[in-house]
Amino acid sequence: MKSFNKFSPLIALAFLAFSCGPKDEIAAKHAELEELKAQSNEISTSIAELEAELTKLDPEFAKQNKKSVLITTAEAKKGEFDHYVEVTGSVLSKKNVMISAETSGRILEIPVLEGMRVTKGTVMARIDSESLQRNIDELENSLELATTLFEKQERLWNQQIGTEVQYLEAKNRKEGLERNLATAKTNLAKAVITAPFSGTLESIEVRLGELVQPGMGMFQFVGESDLFIEADISESYIGVLSKGDSVEVNFPSINKELQTKVSSIGAIINPNNRTFKVEVYLPNLPMVKPNMISVLKILDYQNANAVVVPSHLILSDNRGDYVFVVEDGKALKKYVERGKTFDRETEILSGLKGGETLVDKGFREVGDNFNVNIAQQ
Repeated sequence: MKSFNKFSPLIALAFLAFSCGPKDEIAAKHAELEELKAQSNEISTSIAELEAELTKLDPEFAKQNKKSVLITTAEAKKGEFDHYVEVTGSVLSKKNVMISAETSGRILEIPVLEGMRVTKGTVMARIDSESLQRNIDELENSLELATTLFEKQERLWNQQIGTEVQYLEAKNRKEGLERNLATAKTNLAKAVITAPFSGTLESIEVRLGELVQPGMGMFQFVGESDLFIEADISESYIGVLSKGDSVEVNFPSINKELQTKVSSIGAIINPNNRTFKVEVYLPNLPMVKPNMISVLKILDYQNANAVVVPSHLILSDNRGDYVFVVEDGKALKKYVERGKTFDRETEILSGLKGGETLVDKGFREVGDNFNVNIAQQ
Protein backbone atom coordinates (compact mmCIF):
# COMPACT_ATOMS: atom_id res chain seq x y z
CA MET A 1 0.00 0.00 0.00
CA LYS A 2 2.79 2.43 0.80
CA SER A 3 4.49 1.84 -2.57
CA PHE A 4 1.21 2.60 -4.40
CA ASN A 5 0.72 5.86 -2.52
CA LYS A 6 4.26 6.87 -3.37
CA PHE A 7 3.61 6.80 -7.12
CA SER A 8 -0.02 7.97 -7.21
CA PRO A 9 0.78 11.74 -7.65
CA LEU A 10 2.89 10.99 -10.71
CA ILE A 11 0.10 8.89 -12.25
CA ALA A 12 -2.42 11.72 -11.65
CA LEU A 13 -0.20 14.29 -13.37
CA ALA A 14 0.30 12.02 -16.39
CA PHE A 15 -3.46 11.45 -16.67
CA LEU A 16 -4.14 15.19 -16.51
CA ALA A 17 -1.60 15.95 -19.23
CA PHE A 18 -3.09 13.28 -21.49
CA SER A 19 -6.66 14.52 -21.01
CA CYS A 20 -5.82 18.20 -21.75
CA GLY A 21 -3.84 17.56 -24.98
CA PRO A 22 -6.72 16.83 -27.48
CA LYS A 23 -8.87 19.66 -26.09
CA ASP A 24 -6.15 22.20 -26.75
CA GLU A 25 -5.76 20.92 -30.32
CA ILE A 26 -9.54 21.22 -31.04
CA ALA A 27 -9.60 24.72 -29.60
CA ALA A 28 -6.69 25.71 -31.79
CA LYS A 29 -8.41 24.43 -34.96
CA HIS A 30 -11.61 26.30 -34.07
CA ALA A 31 -9.62 29.47 -33.70
CA GLU A 32 -7.90 28.89 -37.03
CA LEU A 33 -11.28 28.29 -38.76
CA GLU A 34 -12.76 31.48 -37.38
CA GLU A 35 -9.74 33.44 -38.56
CA LEU A 36 -10.06 31.99 -42.11
CA LYS A 37 -13.78 32.77 -42.17
CA ALA A 38 -13.10 36.32 -41.22
CA GLN A 39 -10.52 36.58 -43.99
CA SER A 40 -12.98 35.00 -46.46
CA ASN A 41 -15.69 37.47 -45.55
CA GLU A 42 -13.30 40.35 -45.99
CA ILE A 43 -12.22 39.00 -49.40
CA SER A 44 -15.86 38.38 -50.49
CA THR A 45 -16.79 41.91 -49.43
CA SER A 46 -13.87 43.35 -51.33
CA ILE A 47 -14.75 41.29 -54.42
CA ALA A 48 -18.39 42.41 -54.29
CA GLU A 49 -17.35 46.06 -53.93
CA LEU A 50 -14.94 45.82 -56.86
CA GLU A 51 -17.56 44.03 -59.04
CA ALA A 52 -20.11 46.71 -58.23
CA GLU A 53 -17.65 49.46 -59.17
CA LEU A 54 -16.63 47.67 -62.41
CA THR A 55 -20.28 47.06 -63.31
CA LYS A 56 -20.89 50.80 -63.22
CA LEU A 57 -17.70 51.63 -65.12
CA ASP A 58 -17.52 48.74 -67.67
CA PRO A 59 -20.76 47.52 -69.45
CA GLU A 60 -18.97 44.56 -71.00
CA PHE A 61 -17.92 43.37 -67.57
CA ALA A 62 -21.55 43.70 -66.43
CA LYS A 63 -22.73 41.37 -69.21
CA GLN A 64 -20.02 38.80 -68.54
CA ASN A 65 -20.54 38.90 -64.79
CA LYS A 66 -24.20 37.91 -64.82
CA LYS A 67 -25.07 34.79 -62.88
CA SER A 68 -25.60 31.59 -64.84
CA VAL A 69 -29.21 30.65 -65.59
CA LEU A 70 -30.18 27.01 -65.09
CA ILE A 71 -31.70 25.65 -68.32
CA THR A 72 -32.56 22.51 -70.23
CA THR A 73 -31.90 22.12 -73.94
CA ALA A 74 -33.57 20.89 -77.11
CA GLU A 75 -32.11 20.12 -80.51
CA ALA A 76 -32.89 21.83 -83.81
CA LYS A 77 -33.84 18.72 -85.77
CA LYS A 78 -33.11 18.21 -89.45
CA GLY A 79 -35.38 15.91 -91.40
CA GLU A 80 -38.83 15.52 -92.91
CA PHE A 81 -41.54 18.07 -92.12
CA ASP A 82 -45.17 17.55 -93.11
CA HIS A 83 -47.90 20.17 -92.89
CA TYR A 84 -51.58 19.22 -92.79
CA VAL A 85 -54.84 21.10 -93.13
CA GLU A 86 -56.85 19.85 -90.14
CA VAL A 87 -60.64 20.31 -90.30
CA THR A 88 -63.80 18.69 -88.97
CA GLY A 89 -66.02 16.84 -91.41
CA SER A 90 -69.30 14.95 -91.34
CA VAL A 91 -70.16 11.56 -92.81
CA LEU A 92 -72.88 11.81 -95.45
CA SER A 93 -74.54 9.36 -97.84
CA LYS A 94 -75.27 9.82 -101.51
CA LYS A 95 -78.35 7.70 -100.77
CA ASN A 96 -79.88 10.08 -98.23
CA VAL A 97 -83.41 10.45 -99.64
CA MET A 98 -86.92 11.49 -98.69
CA ILE A 99 -89.35 8.77 -99.76
CA SER A 100 -92.62 10.37 -100.84
CA ALA A 101 -96.11 9.08 -101.62
CA GLU A 102 -96.86 8.45 -105.30
CA THR A 103 -100.58 7.93 -104.89
CA SER A 104 -103.33 9.38 -102.72
CA GLY A 105 -105.06 7.54 -99.90
CA ARG A 106 -105.23 6.90 -96.20
CA ILE A 107 -102.33 5.09 -94.48
CA LEU A 108 -103.42 1.66 -93.29
CA GLU A 109 -100.13 0.25 -91.96
CA ILE A 110 -96.62 1.36 -90.97
CA PRO A 111 -94.75 -1.84 -89.99
CA VAL A 112 -91.37 -0.13 -89.42
CA LEU A 113 -89.88 2.06 -86.67
CA GLU A 114 -87.49 5.00 -86.69
CA GLY A 115 -83.85 3.93 -86.55
CA MET A 116 -84.66 0.47 -87.94
CA ARG A 117 -82.27 -1.05 -90.46
CA VAL A 118 -84.12 -2.54 -93.43
CA THR A 119 -83.12 -4.32 -96.60
CA LYS A 120 -84.13 -3.48 -100.15
CA GLY A 121 -87.80 -4.27 -100.85
CA THR A 122 -88.95 -4.23 -97.20
CA VAL A 123 -92.53 -2.93 -96.85
CA MET A 124 -92.51 0.40 -95.00
CA ALA A 125 -96.16 1.49 -95.39
CA ARG A 126 -99.44 0.50 -97.02
CA ILE A 127 -101.93 3.03 -98.38
CA ASP A 128 -105.66 2.32 -98.73
CA SER A 129 -106.11 1.03 -102.29
CA GLU A 130 -109.76 -0.09 -102.26
CA SER A 131 -110.84 2.48 -104.86
CA LEU A 132 -107.91 1.52 -107.07
CA GLN A 133 -108.85 -2.14 -106.83
CA ARG A 134 -112.48 -1.40 -107.77
CA ASN A 135 -111.26 0.62 -110.74
CA ILE A 136 -109.10 -2.31 -111.84
CA ASP A 137 -112.04 -4.70 -111.56
CA GLU A 138 -114.19 -2.40 -113.72
CA LEU A 139 -111.43 -2.02 -116.29
CA GLU A 140 -110.91 -5.78 -116.45
CA ASN A 141 -114.64 -6.33 -117.11
CA SER A 142 -114.69 -3.60 -119.75
CA LEU A 143 -111.55 -5.01 -121.35
CA GLU A 144 -113.07 -8.47 -121.45
CA LEU A 145 -116.12 -7.14 -123.33
CA ALA A 146 -113.96 -4.96 -125.61
CA THR A 147 -111.72 -7.93 -126.41
CA THR A 148 -114.72 -10.08 -127.34
CA LEU A 149 -116.16 -7.38 -129.57
CA PHE A 150 -112.80 -6.78 -131.22
CA GLU A 151 -112.32 -10.47 -131.95
CA LYS A 152 -115.77 -10.70 -133.58
CA GLN A 153 -115.18 -7.53 -135.57
CA GLU A 154 -111.80 -8.85 -136.65
CA ARG A 155 -113.31 -12.08 -137.92
CA LEU A 156 -115.93 -10.13 -139.86
CA TRP A 157 -113.26 -7.84 -141.27
CA ASN A 158 -111.23 -10.85 -142.41
CA GLN A 159 -114.37 -12.08 -144.21
CA GLN A 160 -114.71 -8.61 -145.75
CA ILE A 161 -117.90 -7.99 -143.78
CA GLY A 162 -118.40 -4.60 -142.18
CA THR A 163 -116.46 -1.41 -142.57
CA GLU A 164 -112.85 -0.64 -141.73
CA VAL A 165 -114.02 2.09 -139.37
CA GLN A 166 -115.91 -0.42 -137.25
CA TYR A 167 -112.84 -2.66 -137.08
CA LEU A 168 -110.50 0.20 -136.08
CA GLU A 169 -112.92 1.50 -133.45
CA ALA A 170 -113.11 -1.94 -131.80
CA LYS A 171 -109.35 -2.32 -131.89
CA ASN A 172 -108.76 1.16 -130.44
CA ARG A 173 -111.28 0.60 -127.62
CA LYS A 174 -109.58 -2.68 -126.63
CA GLU A 175 -106.03 -1.23 -126.70
CA GLY A 176 -107.11 1.87 -124.74
CA LEU A 177 -108.63 -0.29 -121.99
CA GLU A 178 -105.42 -2.36 -121.86
CA ARG A 179 -103.38 0.80 -121.31
CA ASN A 180 -105.77 2.06 -118.63
CA LEU A 181 -105.63 -1.29 -116.85
CA ALA A 182 -101.81 -1.27 -116.87
CA THR A 183 -101.79 2.25 -115.43
CA ALA A 184 -104.27 1.27 -112.70
CA LYS A 185 -102.18 -1.73 -111.72
CA THR A 186 -99.09 0.47 -111.55
CA ASN A 187 -100.92 2.88 -109.24
CA LEU A 188 -102.05 -0.05 -107.12
CA ALA A 189 -98.42 -1.16 -106.70
CA LYS A 190 -97.54 2.36 -105.57
CA ALA A 191 -99.91 1.96 -102.63
CA VAL A 192 -97.25 -0.24 -101.03
CA ILE A 193 -94.16 1.79 -100.01
CA THR A 194 -90.97 -0.30 -100.01
CA ALA A 195 -87.30 0.42 -99.26
CA PRO A 196 -85.49 1.36 -102.50
CA PHE A 197 -82.19 0.00 -101.12
CA SER A 198 -80.73 -1.32 -97.87
CA GLY A 199 -80.30 1.34 -95.21
CA THR A 200 -81.59 2.95 -92.04
CA LEU A 201 -84.96 4.61 -91.51
CA GLU A 202 -83.92 7.99 -90.13
CA SER A 203 -87.39 9.44 -89.48
CA ILE A 204 -91.10 8.80 -90.14
CA GLU A 205 -92.93 11.94 -91.25
CA VAL A 206 -96.50 10.52 -91.31
CA ARG A 207 -98.88 8.76 -88.89
CA LEU A 208 -101.21 5.82 -89.13
CA GLY A 209 -104.59 6.86 -90.58
CA GLU A 210 -103.23 10.06 -92.12
CA LEU A 211 -104.35 11.02 -95.64
CA VAL A 212 -101.42 11.41 -98.03
CA GLN A 213 -101.15 12.93 -101.49
CA PRO A 214 -98.66 12.31 -104.31
CA GLY A 215 -95.36 14.08 -103.54
CA MET A 216 -95.95 14.20 -99.79
CA GLY A 217 -92.80 13.20 -97.82
CA MET A 218 -93.22 10.05 -95.74
CA PHE A 219 -89.82 8.64 -94.72
CA GLN A 220 -86.28 10.04 -94.39
CA PHE A 221 -84.16 7.11 -95.52
CA VAL A 222 -80.36 6.80 -95.50
CA GLY A 223 -78.49 4.10 -97.39
CA GLU A 224 -75.53 2.33 -95.83
CA SER A 225 -73.42 2.37 -98.99
CA ASP A 226 -71.93 5.24 -101.01
CA LEU A 227 -70.82 7.07 -97.85
CA PHE A 228 -68.45 10.03 -98.07
CA ILE A 229 -67.09 12.78 -95.82
CA GLU A 230 -67.82 16.43 -96.47
CA ALA A 231 -65.83 19.30 -94.94
CA ASP A 232 -65.54 23.07 -95.34
CA ILE A 233 -62.03 24.33 -96.19
CA SER A 234 -60.87 27.95 -96.00
CA GLU A 235 -60.59 29.72 -99.36
CA SER A 236 -56.92 30.41 -98.56
CA TYR A 237 -56.23 26.80 -99.60
CA ILE A 238 -57.61 27.20 -103.12
CA GLY A 239 -55.00 25.86 -105.51
CA VAL A 240 -53.17 24.09 -102.69
CA LEU A 241 -55.53 21.13 -102.40
CA SER A 242 -56.35 18.96 -105.37
CA LYS A 243 -58.28 15.82 -106.18
CA GLY A 244 -56.36 12.71 -105.12
CA ASP A 245 -54.49 14.33 -102.20
CA SER A 246 -53.83 11.99 -99.28
CA VAL A 247 -56.12 12.35 -96.25
CA GLU A 248 -55.85 10.93 -92.73
CA VAL A 249 -59.32 10.43 -91.21
CA ASN A 250 -59.98 9.98 -87.50
CA PHE A 251 -63.36 9.09 -85.98
CA PRO A 252 -63.14 10.16 -82.31
CA SER A 253 -66.37 8.43 -81.28
CA ILE A 254 -65.15 4.97 -82.31
CA ASN A 255 -61.38 5.61 -82.05
CA LYS A 256 -60.86 4.56 -85.66
CA GLU A 257 -58.30 5.90 -88.15
CA LEU A 258 -57.89 5.30 -91.86
CA GLN A 259 -56.02 6.63 -94.89
CA THR A 260 -58.00 7.80 -97.92
CA LYS A 261 -58.02 10.50 -100.63
CA VAL A 262 -59.82 13.67 -101.70
CA SER A 263 -62.52 12.64 -104.20
CA SER A 264 -64.00 16.03 -105.11
CA ILE A 265 -63.34 19.75 -104.61
CA GLY A 266 -66.11 22.34 -104.76
CA ALA A 267 -65.98 25.15 -107.31
CA ILE A 268 -68.05 27.68 -105.33
CA ILE A 269 -67.04 29.81 -102.32
CA ASN A 270 -69.62 30.11 -99.56
CA PRO A 271 -69.99 33.89 -99.03
CA ASN A 272 -71.06 33.42 -95.40
CA ASN A 273 -67.90 31.72 -94.11
CA ARG A 274 -65.50 32.02 -97.10
CA THR A 275 -65.05 28.27 -97.47
CA PHE A 276 -65.43 25.68 -100.22
CA LYS A 277 -66.61 22.08 -100.02
CA VAL A 278 -64.27 19.11 -100.10
CA GLU A 279 -65.46 15.52 -100.41
CA VAL A 280 -63.34 12.63 -99.17
CA TYR A 281 -63.84 9.05 -100.31
CA LEU A 282 -64.93 6.69 -97.56
CA PRO A 283 -64.71 2.89 -97.90
CA ASN A 284 -67.53 0.73 -96.58
CA LEU A 285 -66.94 0.39 -92.82
CA PRO A 286 -69.62 -1.30 -90.64
CA MET A 287 -69.07 1.01 -87.63
CA VAL A 288 -69.19 4.28 -89.59
CA LYS A 289 -72.67 5.80 -89.79
CA PRO A 290 -74.12 8.84 -91.59
CA ASN A 291 -73.77 12.16 -89.69
CA MET A 292 -70.80 10.81 -87.69
CA ILE A 293 -68.17 13.47 -86.91
CA SER A 294 -64.64 12.98 -88.27
CA VAL A 295 -61.34 14.89 -88.14
CA LEU A 296 -59.52 15.25 -91.46
CA LYS A 297 -55.79 15.82 -91.86
CA ILE A 298 -55.05 16.71 -95.48
CA LEU A 299 -51.37 16.81 -96.47
CA ASP A 300 -50.75 20.11 -98.29
CA TYR A 301 -46.98 20.64 -97.82
CA GLN A 302 -43.93 18.42 -97.41
CA ASN A 303 -40.20 19.15 -97.01
CA ALA A 304 -37.88 16.16 -96.79
CA ASN A 305 -34.85 18.19 -95.63
CA ALA A 306 -36.24 20.78 -93.22
CA VAL A 307 -34.87 22.28 -89.99
CA VAL A 308 -37.58 21.92 -87.33
CA VAL A 309 -37.76 23.40 -83.81
CA PRO A 310 -40.44 23.38 -81.09
CA SER A 311 -42.80 26.28 -81.81
CA HIS A 312 -42.82 27.61 -78.23
CA LEU A 313 -39.08 28.33 -78.34
CA ILE A 314 -39.46 30.98 -81.06
CA LEU A 315 -39.61 34.53 -79.66
CA SER A 316 -40.06 37.87 -81.41
CA ASP A 317 -38.84 41.42 -81.06
CA ASN A 318 -38.96 44.51 -83.28
CA ARG A 319 -36.31 43.00 -85.53
CA GLY A 320 -37.99 39.64 -86.08
CA ASP A 321 -38.20 36.05 -84.81
CA TYR A 322 -35.33 34.48 -82.88
CA VAL A 323 -34.27 31.53 -80.72
CA PHE A 324 -31.52 31.13 -78.12
CA VAL A 325 -28.66 28.83 -79.11
CA VAL A 326 -26.22 27.48 -76.51
CA GLU A 327 -22.55 27.99 -77.43
CA ASP A 328 -19.56 27.82 -75.03
CA GLY A 329 -21.76 28.06 -71.95
CA LYS A 330 -23.65 31.12 -73.20
CA ALA A 331 -27.10 31.72 -74.64
CA LEU A 332 -26.81 33.52 -77.99
CA LYS A 333 -29.72 35.11 -79.81
CA LYS A 334 -30.13 33.75 -83.35
CA TYR A 335 -32.61 35.40 -85.70
CA VAL A 336 -34.54 32.96 -87.89
CA GLU A 337 -37.09 32.95 -90.68
CA ARG A 338 -39.98 30.70 -89.86
CA GLY A 339 -42.00 28.64 -92.35
CA LYS A 340 -45.09 26.55 -91.71
CA THR A 341 -46.20 25.33 -88.29
CA PHE A 342 -47.98 22.08 -87.46
CA ASP A 343 -48.40 19.95 -84.34
CA ARG A 344 -46.36 22.33 -82.11
CA GLU A 345 -43.36 22.26 -84.47
CA THR A 346 -42.18 25.00 -86.83
CA GLU A 347 -40.11 24.79 -89.98
CA ILE A 348 -37.08 27.14 -90.02
CA LEU A 349 -36.30 28.47 -93.48
CA SER A 350 -33.09 30.31 -92.55
CA GLY A 351 -30.95 31.12 -89.50
CA LEU A 352 -30.30 27.54 -88.38
CA LYS A 353 -28.62 24.62 -90.14
CA GLY A 354 -29.90 21.84 -87.90
CA GLY A 355 -28.22 20.12 -84.98
CA GLU A 356 -27.88 23.31 -82.88
CA THR A 357 -28.51 23.12 -79.14
CA LEU A 358 -31.41 25.40 -78.19
CA VAL A 359 -32.40 26.76 -74.81
CA ASP A 360 -35.59 24.94 -73.80
CA LYS A 361 -36.79 25.33 -70.21
CA GLY A 362 -35.60 28.69 -68.95
CA PHE A 363 -35.66 30.35 -72.40
CA ARG A 364 -37.67 33.27 -71.02
CA GLU A 365 -35.12 33.94 -68.25
CA VAL A 366 -32.08 34.25 -70.50
CA GLY A 367 -30.89 37.04 -72.74
CA ASP A 368 -28.29 37.44 -75.42
CA ASN A 369 -24.81 36.40 -74.18
CA PHE A 370 -26.15 35.20 -70.80
CA ASN A 371 -24.18 32.55 -68.96
CA VAL A 372 -26.15 29.32 -68.75
CA ASN A 373 -25.84 26.12 -66.78
CA ILE A 374 -27.40 23.05 -68.38
CA ALA A 375 -29.35 20.91 -65.91
CA GLN A 376 -28.98 17.17 -65.94
CA GLN A 377 -32.05 15.63 -67.59
